[in-house]
Amino acid sequence: MDIKKPYVIAEIGCNHKGNMATAKELIKVAKIFCNVDAVKFQKRNNIELLTEEQYNAPHPNPVNSYGDTYGAHREFLEFDVEQHQELKTFCEDIGVTYSTSVWDVTSAKEIASLKPEFIKIPSACNNNVAMLEWLCENYKGEIHISTGMTTKDEIEGLVGLFSKFNRAKDLVLYNCTSGYPVPFKDVCLLDINILKEKYGDKVKHIGFSGHHLGIAVDVAAYTLGANIIERHYTLDRTWKGTDHAASLEPMGLRKLSRDLLAVYDALSYKPTDILPIEQVQRDKLKNQKG
Repeated sequence: MDIKKPYVIAEIGCNHKGNMATAKELIKVAKIFCNVDAVKFQKRNNIELLTEEQYNAPHPNPVNSYGDTYGAHREFLEFDVEQHQELKTFCEDIGVTYSTSVWDVTSAKEIASLKPEFIKIPSACNNNVAMLEWLCENYKGEIHISTGMTTKDEIEGLVGLFSKFNRAKDLVLYNCTSGYPVPFKDVCLLDINILKEKYGDKVKHIGFSGHHLGIAVDVAAYTLGANIIERHYTLDRTWKGTDHAASLEPMGLRKLSRDLLAVYDALSYKPTDILPIEQVQRDKLKNQKG
């Protein structure tokens, strides 16, 4: 049985509130206190991504908005390419992997120019064929894709596209339910089995991207075979913004990393009927008179 070591990604996303110092603090805490393997941000070209009507409309939840319109809100939370390079360098300096989710072709080209180890495609954009094809042809790293809001036929099409470009072995497919937060009954963890059975020998890894509460579900996802675990992460769940409430705070993320490594160590068969640790107890307890 091939048990892969867990790989934990702290999805910072836009939880930095548009502030570089906060972004770096999130990175530092994720690495040093939470012991994660990677941190991930988001990159959008909002003019390309949104219609004029969407850009100029008010934020649907004004209390979480950083601008007078949804477009202004999104622009406030964006870092430019130079800032992303600064974040990547900061990550390298403290020994954690940098990555970013890209939402459009322009963002994909910008982040690919930084040559990160992997780039993520969010569920909302996994039908952007132009972006996927550009990445297959021009970006050499791993491409991670979430499958929330995606039919099984669409997942089949995604894997087919990557196979056509001979890039399936660089593909990581994530089981995901798109909701913030997701009730446990809607997590549907057993879909991991479907991804493993259909694509486990075709893609590089199977992952799990969770938007639920707590950390028990992530441990179960890993046990089912999703060795890459991604969770939204913030320093304070009460901060202004839409993702904080569905995010783990540092102590929760630290416990998740700890528990995943514990389960990794525990997932084995006994090499002998009686382990050395048991022999001592057997000698002591199994020879007692009834």
